Amino acid sequence: MAMASMLCVQTGLAVAIGLIDDIGVEGAAWLRLAWAGLLFLVLVRPRATAFTKRTFAVCVLLGVVTAAITLLFMAAVARIPLGTASALEFLGPLGVAVAHGKGCHRVVWPGLAAVGVVLLTQPWAGAVDPIGVAYALAAAVCWASYILLTQRVGDEVAGINGLAVSMPVAGLLATVVVGPLVLPRMTPEILLIGIGLGILLPMVPFALEMMALRRLTTAAFGTLMALEPAFALLVGLVMLQQVPGPFGVVGICFVVAAGIGAARTGARATPVPVEVG
Repeated sequence: MAMASMLCVQTGLAVAIGLIDDIGVEGAAWLRLAWAGLLFLVLVRPRATAFTKRTFAVCVLLGVVTAAITLLFMAAVARIPLGTASALEFLGPLGVAVAHGKGCHRVVWPGLAAVGVVLLTQPWAGAVDPIGVAYALAAAVCWASYILLTQRVGDEVAGINGLAVSMPVAGLLATVVVGPLVLPRMTPEILLIGIGLGILLPMVPFALEMMALRRLTTAAFGTLMALEPAFALLVGLVMLQQVPGPFGVVGICFVVAAGIGAARTGARATPVPVEVG
């Protein structure tokens, strides 16, 4: 499920590249979050009995963090190379993997994944802007928080009701932050394309990640996230004809090995959420 989520994300990003020239990176981020929030709300229609006051508040916090990840990462890639931004953002899940791991697996799989991500993204190949670095590091902190909050919501709220609260919150926050800037750029055609992006990027991946975190430890999931740059490289090869170099091929081998090791040692019992009412 985690790997299917990453494949959806990278495919969606490849599709979204064509929109950036028209609506900017912040417009692409808003389009995804706004449509995903609306679709989750309409299709899932969360029930009040699925939440307590505490779990509802956690869902709202997850929505804030979700919007922050997307907007901060987009702000980072507008200033620094994508490879550098990806490497810095991966510090978030890597930190979760190290902090929550046990025994030798606490270091071995995250360490192997980290080496693979560096080889994949080659952050040394490009100029670095301090503000862009700050955005990417802030996105890394939010990504770590997202993993922890998503697992908590998945454990305590039945089904995907939690996402039916968190994603509308993310869409509203994105509208408040960048709406005045991006709304004048929207056309009916772009808004229709946004439906597909909303499904392919936030909706399906976030639902799959929540289900994956019900079955994996946060340490294993954090390490598995190293596979995302590998998926990015493969999707770039197939959809954008971006041919990887020798470092990229070696990096893929490292992160795949780390991902397999993390998945084999990171299983957990599936929790049973308790509804109220």
